[in-house]
Amino acid sequence: MRRRDREITDISVMESIIRGSSVCRMGLCDGGRPYVVPMNFGYRDGKVFMHSAMEGEKLDIIRKNPDVCLVFETDLEIVRAEEACSFSMKYRSVIARGRASIQEEAADKAYGLNVIMDHYTGKEFEFPAQVLQRIVVITVDIEEMTGKQNV
Repeated sequence: MRRRDREITDISVMESIIRGSSVCRMGLCDGGRPYVVPMNFGYRDGKVFMHSAMEGEKLDIIRKNPDVCLVFETDLEIVRAEEACSFSMKYRSVIARGRASIQEEAADKAYGLNVIMDHYTGKEFEFPAQVLQRIVVITVDIEEMTGKQNV
């Protein structure tokens, strides 16, 4: 990291940034072609959970290459200045790398959906079997994380 003075090394601070984020951006690589998609998500025990339809480009890519990069950010604020090159941005961010897997079992889907729902509502829910049959849950096991801030 170029700006060591902005580095976050405390895992609990990085996890608080993840939990405070509204959107996770998932970067995938299809051969030499990058693909980034914003996702709703939930985080628990070093894993990120996202839901998806049963088919689509992101699932096709994950099946070929499960290595992913995730980006989370909070506390975004433009710092204005008189001169263009003096503008700045306040932020707290985390970049996480890991391996994605596609959950297709009903119990695994329900668990992942509840992690997502807990993230946004603080509650867990029951999911009808017909809902679970129409979706998959993507689980990313985080292997490494870095954090950075300008506050």
